[in-house]
Amino acid sequence: MLVRNRRAARALVAATAALALTAGCTGDGSSPAAGPEKQASAEQSPGSPESTETPPSPSERLGLETGWGPTRAELDRAARQVRRLRLPELAGQLIVARYDGTRAPSGPVRALHLGGVVVFSDNVAGPEALAASLRRLQRDARRGWPLMTAVDQEGGIVERVGGATTSYPAFMAAGAAADRDVTKRAYRALGAELRGLGLNVDLAPVADVTVGPADPVIGSRSPGSAPAVVAAQSVAAARGLRAAGVVPVVKHFPGHGSLTTDSHVALPVQRRGVAELARTDLAPFEAAVEAGLPAIMVGHIAVRAVDPGVPATLSRPVVHGLLRERLGFEGLVVSDALEMAAVRGRPQPAVRFLAAGGDVVLMPADPAAARASIVRAVREGRLSRRRLEQSATRMVALLEHHADAGRGAAPGSAAGAARRLAAEAVTVVAGPCSGRIARGPVVPLGEAGAVASFRAAARRAGLALGTVRYVKPPRPERTGNKRKDRRRLAAWRRAEPRQVVDGTPVHLVGPGGSAPGSGIVVATDRPWVLGTSTAPVRIATYGSDPASMSALVAVLAGRERARGRLPVTVSGVERRGC
Repeated sequence: MLVRNRRAARALVAATAALALTAGCTGDGSSPAAGPEKQASAEQSPGSPESTETPPSPSERLGLETGWGPTRAELDRAARQVRRLRLPELAGQLIVARYDGTRAPSGPVRALHLGGVVVFSDNVAGPEALAASLRRLQRDARRGWPLMTAVDQEGGIVERVGGATTSYPAFMAAGAAADRDVTKRAYRALGAELRGLGLNVDLAPVADVTVGPADPVIGSRSPGSAPAVVAAQSVAAARGLRAAGVVPVVKHFPGHGSLTTDSHVALPVQRRGVAELARTDLAPFEAAVEAGLPAIMVGHIAVRAVDPGVPATLSRPVVHGLLRERLGFEGLVVSDALEMAAVRGRPQPAVRFLAAGGDVVLMPADPAAARASIVRAVREGRLSRRRLEQSATRMVALLEHHADAGRGAAPGSAAGAARRLAAEAVTVVAGPCSGRIARGPVVPLGEAGAVASFRAAARRAGLALGTVRYVKPPRPERTGNKRKDRRRLAAWRRAEPRQVVDGTPVHLVGPGGSAPGSGIVVATDRPWVLGTSTAPVRIATYGSDPASMSALVAVLAGRERARGRLPVTVSGVERRGC
């Protein structure tokens, strides 16, 4: 029998030892094992001079284990630091909040003793300004340990500091490339840039197994639809981030990719049974635990087979039962944002998350109210101070463990690693697999940012660019009938000009776009749109970032082969790749 969980393993060892001791001391007196010396030894108290048993350390007294990052010494040091906090400080330490503006939010962080902040695009005035504000925030906090400075930087459509770091394709590019070394190097380079900005936690990678077009929120954020692929690529990306000194947070346990409701707007319900979940959605998270990764985010998902109607973030059977006990995870458990609609209106979500076995209360709608609710719950006996100390010790120890783990890098330094990932990911599902695909000038069409990236890449590569003209029919001539002439002139003025493309059109189809049936169609986000087109050339890049457009241009010009393969099933395409 496979013992998946370390607690179960320890209990099994203890039970075996007790059974052996009982067998040795309950004989009929004829066995030497039953002699008085043996019995006396067995009955000595742990505190007697003859005992060699070591008293538990501060973190052991909290029931904390190693194997996910921090050493025992680091956990013990954190436990001693946390023990000295007053209750309101201890409650605040578990909260990581959003903030407004581009200046360091030193005031609220100190006033509430917040454990950290989450950075979004509206907090970024530029890479130098962001780095300076986060340095000031760390200095102003006056802690004996680092603040958590987190960001949601996945790649693709989820890049919260995209203007301050190298842009990456969506994480599905890693599934298409199917090369763990490439993925690890890419995310190590990204992590180094984040570290250089003063960010020490990335709320990534996504370990959700997508079910395809019916999945409304994960899509290209997932590496694919096969649990083994998702497991391999999410672990590789997490290891890359960790090697750069950035804490990766694998998400969204117990799996959001098989759901058809967006938890930002409502509570999704997972209808699969536990056995089926273990084969699919849970598999990447089990791999993350087995790899010793340090942090997992729990999503707002009701698991009907475990705790019907209750979001996983607020469910002890899910957090403690599935994640801690069944999977054996001893590390840091982070909630998904508590401001989301799936938990909005539920009473005291921060308290319920901690009671469920979680550690980091992420982005509550009102941080001050969340802290007050935690303090009140402890004072009323609904939550123990020990439970808070467990969480705070995990958090502080993990941040200290990574404090000197990596060196930062300048913005843009990850461009080569991003380009390699993008090149390995380009997938041609229709059209030539070798040689020049685009003959003559090409004309990119689509969203302005994607078009600009393509044009810049084409100019660098020397690929000829065509033009787009907008032509209206000639102005109608007068007939002498004033009423008729006015109607004809008004209709002419209302008429939209006709687009004339001088060159081969390259349709860059992004999120929510539709694919035409001619020219070259490129899916720059979800690849399923390729199945709706009959264009002779159809390609997936999984991103419209500069690296992806550079890789696309190289394939169109015949300078590089398209080596990627679809990591998901796309109905209506003739092959998964070249």
